[in-house]
Amino acid sequence: MADSTADTSTEDAADDEWRTYDEFAAGIDTYRLPNTSLDGTNVTVTLDDGTSIRLAFGSETVTWSASGSMEAAEGTNDPYDAVQVRDDVLFVHLPLSSRANEALTIVYSTTTNRALAVQSHIDDVAVGGVPRVSQRFWAGTTDAGDVSGEVPAPSRDLIGKRNVYRYSPHHLYEHVYLSSKRYSWQCLEGVQRGHGDTDLSTVWKFADGLYLFCFREFRIAVASVWLHDLGYQLRTTGVFLGLDGEGEPEHSRAGGHIYPLGSVSYPDVQPV
Repeated sequence: MADSTADTSTEDAADDEWRTYDEFAAGIDTYRLPNTSLDGTNVTVTLDDGTSIRLAFGSETVTWSASGSMEAAEGTNDPYDAVQVRDDVLFVHLPLSSRANEALTIVYSTTTNRALAVQSHIDDVAVGGVPRVSQRFWAGTTDAGDVSGEVPAPSRDLIGKRNVYRYSPHHLYEHVYLSSKRYSWQCLEGVQRGHGDTDLSTVWKFADGLYLFCFREFRIAVASVWLHDLGYQLRTTGVFLGLDGEGEPEHSRAGGHIYPLGSVSYPDVQPV
């Protein structure tokens, strides 16, 4: 893990100086896998509730539409960000400009033609005890060919695991996966050093060693979508949606290296 040369990254953040989303997210994509272009690619994703999402990719934007539990008119155009996390797996994110406070993330395999979709949304009003950014999840398939392999589904595989995540020379975080609903984090290096919390989380297994991990914070208005490759690569690719220090919606990219610290197993009663 790289050492930081920035003085502020090893100073403890004051307990009453909780950092805003845009402050801690600055530079958190330094070690992210490179983007890939899907220019000229067309794909239709059918979700498990029958919703259909049709995407036609250009060099920097995607023209798309959706019908069902997610609605988008024909000809809707938005920016997109794509990362090839494995030879046959794509992480595609739409930081939507066509509608406020929303993002759409789709993971799909060109081998199995399985897919996952996550819709993240900043709620209009903050409600005490509830994260301001909500998320919805679906399994799905693409129209690129025969469908094979395991259906993506919620997973308990990360419960008890403890990992460190290095996103940049100045971003180092520890995660402890407590249950199927919550995880704990602490900042070891960076502007949030010394801060930590326990927040709502969701984990889905997409393929062997490949897990969708999402969290929704209570204390600030931010949520994330990550694809953890816990196989040979030990890399993670992610995005954030939240409100910046001025209360405006902001989309950020993220990614880096995973360093497993260990895991525990429960002998009898299991977490939820």
